[in-house]
Amino acid sequence: MILSSVSPASVALTVATAAAYAMPAAGHSRLSEQAARRALLAAWILHGLTLAWGLLGDAPRFGFAPAVSMTAWLVLTVYAIERQMFPQLKARWALTALGSLAVLLALAFPGTPMHVAESPWLPLHWALGIAAYGLFAAAVVHAWLMQRTEQTMRQATEPHAGLPLLTLERLTFRFAAAGFVLLSATLLAGIFFSEVLYGQAWRWDHKTVFSVLSWVAFALLLLGRARFGWRGRKAVRVIYVGSLLLLLAYVGSRFVLEVLLRRAT
Repeated sequence: MILSSVSPASVALTVATAAAYAMPAAGHSRLSEQAARRALLAAWILHGLTLAWGLLGDAPRFGFAPAVSMTAWLVLTVYAIERQMFPQLKARWALTALGSLAVLLALAFPGTPMHVAESPWLPLHWALGIAAYGLFAAAVVHAWLMQRTEQTMRQATEPHAGLPLLTLERLTFRFAAAGFVLLSATLLAGIFFSEVLYGQAWRWDHKTVFSVLSWVAFALLLLGRARFGWRGRKAVRVIYVGSLLLLLAYVGSRFVLEVLLRRAT
């Protein structure tokens, strides 16, 4: 578990990243807007270096916690880009907490050694899956912001704070649609190239079942949006359910193997 299989460089990077994420949250009342942005940028860069070291260092490792950490980094990347277009977007404190927890979780559970030499396509397959995780996580964040904005409007408090509800809704479905495309590509690659990627035929294991159920949930969401105009709470619930199913697919199955069963594969 913790530190026994992690290099000192990885520990140092992780601690520095967690501290950088904590800085804008702990000092939000004293830091200026520009200083908070610089602290978040520094944390984002350190987080990226931590991920790169874990994947490309002396002993590359991967597992459920690094997957969560990479997903958090992708969500923060999306947030940084969106802030340039929508300065009124407000989710910094929640995302800094997410980033700090994610890197510390990856330090505690660094995963298992990676074996990719047998298939040069395996990293691409993983990249598609992690990118889908990141986009669906971004959709969840926007769905949460959408719920919060709707609640604020009903309570008639801070009517001009944050992004307009329709803008948040549009962004939420765009991220969900993009994630659905990548998830479809990931599943198709698994179906048709499973022997090339993993050296074995397609299997209906827990990871596969939850991934397919997640795909069905998001397919229904996008179909319901296009045909029946689904929106609001109904759409948000489907996003939450689909994302939870996808989380259980890889992260959940790897958590059981690595933590509960203590098996490497």
